[in-house]
Amino acid sequence: MELAKFDSAFSKMVEDCLPEETDEDLSVASKWLKKALEYNVPHGKKNRGLSVAASYRHLLRSDCPLTEDEVHKLQVLGWCVEILQAWLLVADDIMDQSHTRRGQPCWFRNEGVGLVGLNDAFLMESCVYKLLKKHFRQEGYYIHLVELFLETSHQTELGQALDILTAPENSVNLEQFTMEKYRAIVKYKTAFYSFYCPVALAMHMAGVTLLDDFARAEKILLAMGEFFQIQDDFLDCFGDPSVTGKVGTDIEDNKCSWLVVQALQRVTTEQRRVLEANYGRKDEGSVSCVKQLYKDLNLQQVYSDYEESSYRDLMALIEAESGSLPNGMFIEFANRIYKRKK
Repeated sequence: MELAKFDSAFSKMVEDCLPEETDEDLSVASKWLKKALEYNVPHGKKNRGLSVAASYRHLLRSDCPLTEDEVHKLQVLGWCVEILQAWLLVADDIMDQSHTRRGQPCWFRNEGVGLVGLNDAFLMESCVYKLLKKHFRQEGYYIHLVELFLETSHQTELGQALDILTAPENSVNLEQFTMEKYRAIVKYKTAFYSFYCPVALAMHMAGVTLLDDFARAEKILLAMGEFFQIQDDFLDCFGDPSVTGKVGTDIEDNKCSWLVVQALQRVTTEQRRVLEANYGRKDEGSVSCVKQLYKDLNLQQVYSDYEESSYRDLMALIEAESGSLPNGMFIEFANRIYKRKK
């Protein structure tokens, strides 16, 4: 599905999310929700939303044009994924006290928003189920879509809990930052909603019912999700904010990032003291010290080597685990994120 065509459907999605116009009691809340959706949802790369349609085409194994009804349903599911991500990010930005998101101030930092943004996140989450009910209630796989979104939200919230509890504000404990802990956070906080959910939605719509197929897809896509999050961690520190659209804060936020995990595996006793003295401190001098330590440990090259080897491993996993599913579906997804800069 072309990006322009996907974008053109957004205004209709917003309209379907709002209360009925006849309910005048909700007019103020309706205008606010419209503003929140239009500010937070449509300004990302939209890889997740577009992946639903791309996966569906692979699953059909046909070059025949999609019907108007298929295109419409894929647009709805794609925007449901984008709304899912948007409400998660709104809440995450408040918890992390972030400043920018997608090249603009975080929603809660807008005048008149603040902690009202928490309720806006809840409202946006409810929009997902409103859209599903309106457009899929008559489909036999409707309940599978609802359960997938519910389970994905639950998994992501558990991942967020792991992230916060592993790195509480003002309490730095580098012993917590292990590769095992990191992988658990990534699996639940990022991989399920960013990679497995869009593909599983397409599989349900395409009529895939074998649990083994879903298990195979999950195994590949969770590995892809880890690959993606490690890229994200690297870009948080070394990416260009004018390209990524956000100013990285993992160091000052005391995050269990891939970079700090790698650093801890390589530091000397003196370098560890530097890390302990500066990690998780909300001042520019401390952040600069940590970034310099990362450079001294040559973590940019470590990351470059990791990206190459992990991509090869991912291609091998796709070849071995695709089974009856089209491996091109997974390869397209992997190539979309390989060597990304934002």
